Amino acid sequence: MDFEEQRPSTRRTYLKSGAALVTGGLLAGCTGQDTDGETTAASTTESSSSSTPEQTTEPTPADESYTVSMAPMGAVSFDNAPETIFTRLTHHAGMAFALGHGDAVNSMHAPDYYDALWNQFTPRLDGVSLDWSGLYSSWEPSKERLYELDSDVHLSDPASVAALGSWDESDLEEIEENVSPWFGNTFSDRNRSPPSEWADRYEHYGLWEIFAKVATVLQEEAKYESLASIREEMLQTISSKLPPADERPTVVMLASRDYETIYAYNLNTPGFLTAHTRPLGAQGALGDDVESGATIDFETLLEADPDVILSLGGMHPTTDMGKIRQTLTDHPVASEVSAVKNGRIYAQAARYQGPILNLFQTEMTAKQLYPDIFGSWPTYESGPYPEIPAEEQLFDRQRVADIING
Repeated sequence: MDFEEQRPSTRRTYLKSGAALVTGGLLAGCTGQDTDGETTAASTTESSSSSTPEQTTEPTPADESYTVSMAPMGAVSFDNAPETIFTRLTHHAGMAFALGHGDAVNSMHAPDYYDALWNQFTPRLDGVSLDWSGLYSSWEPSKERLYELDSDVHLSDPASVAALGSWDESDLEEIEENVSPWFGNTFSDRNRSPPSEWADRYEHYGLWEIFAKVATVLQEEAKYESLASIREEMLQTISSKLPPADERPTVVMLASRDYETIYAYNLNTPGFLTAHTRPLGAQGALGDDVESGATIDFETLLEADPDVILSLGGMHPTTDMGKIRQTLTDHPVASEVSAVKNGRIYAQAARYQGPILNLFQTEMTAKQLYPDIFGSWPTYESGPYPEIPAEEQLFDRQRVADIING
């Protein structure tokens, strides 16, 4: 089928610099790695510099082109702000949502799952709504569907699309030429290495560094600056109150459907997946003995004996936190773990978080780890993000809602 013949005559146009995918070669580009701020928690956060990174362009009138640079794409120029947005992973979709463009997202991985999860948080943001249900599930997108969606930007990392194995250089070029540019960064999740053919042009960024660049693409720099200011205020509050390192709890994050197969994740490793846990400086219970994402058994968990267990995905409506707690309490080995004996098993949401989930998850994790300092986290069984007394909130919900809605 010749999809080019089906393209409307009013197809948007955009410009690419010599570092973009086609001009100058798909694999040409820059080098370097930025480690998403501190990799240990004692020093505040992802670092204040990552919350206010240097912008690649000044705000421009809607009728003037502008250029935004980020690895691995290089510099990409737009004629106007995108109005329809393709995404794969939810950190990119969450950035669009934070900037008031959640309804512009037309695709994402597991849309119904993440729609339900994100909407556990929207009830705490007055006037903010979100509906991603029924969108195209884009984990491994087809060219045919990308033509049909006709998005103004593909807010997705082309290197991660190439890593799927079903896309090659010519496919990426074709979509970029005939539909719209790629713009995203995914291998900064754990500061992973991209496919070898992309290695010489890849860089790693913090979550909020990527967010700043996406905000420029969408011409919402003022919203980014306002949200970044809220985040920085919260991180400064947390940093100023953290206890000495040797007085912090040992923690492990677990993910499991049935607690027969258990995945364990570290909290202080580089990358934006730990953007909400690394600033809190907890001690990883598993140390360096277990690679993040590895499977463990209850004997390994007991040997690590964490003070706190964080249950990934525990805030999703389909997850029964009461059952999880009961499963661990009833198990002859797991029941001996300190976190289980002391009732310190807490729900988490998602690691591929956008800026709004990052704010909420940083607050909730601070309360889960340091209840005596930041106020206790309510015993959570189900439902939306709990109501927190205003005096115990670590960021202002109304300010955030006004920014999204503004």
